[in-house]
Amino acid sequence: MEELRAVQLYSQDKLIELINANTHLDKVVEDRCQLVQDIEARADVLKVPAYQFLWGDMLAWGVCVDAAPSRGIGYMEDAANQGLPAALEQLGRYYAKGTLVQQDKSRAVVYLREAAALKNLKAQIRLVELFLEGYGSPYDYEDAYHWLYNSVTDDKQQHQQIAGYLARLEKLMHPKAVREAKRPLDS
Repeated sequence: MEELRAVQLYSQDKLIELINANTHLDKVVEDRCQLVQDIEARADVLKVPAYQFLWGDMLAWGVCVDAAPSRGIGYMEDAANQGLPAALEQLGRYYAKGTLVQQDKSRAVVYLREAAALKNLKAQIRLVELFLEGYGSPYDYEDAYHWLYNSVTDDKQQHQQIAGYLARLEKLMHPKAVREAKRPLDS
């Protein structure tokens, strides 16, 4: 018989690390759903954004609790409204694809733009993809180009993907806007 062990609640930094690696739900299951009440309390009472996101994801997909997608999206929106980049990116992705919500690419652009401004690389890439599909405003191209141009990744395939997107986006921009977009991040 397996030995039952007490599981410590995740620190905010650890939870954000798990969320960014998209392993947060796996970790809750791996910990045998022992922390459900603590997670809910930190989301509902303390209103900690990372826990709001985790609790929302658990509710949305029925992980360790009965599925309640509408409530789950509500908690993710609460986390996004507090500026959690992962929540902004995920909601943007959901609206772009129509996952759990009605597809709304204009709303996706709003969420993804905010996450991209907070240096979320997945959001930066998805935002440029939507721009290349014709969504969003050309006024935002320079910012999106700037963020993606200054992004850092050690994934060679992703690096090539980014270079391709930048080349395509560049064709939609005025040359002066491209020059401006190529400035260093903190200038």
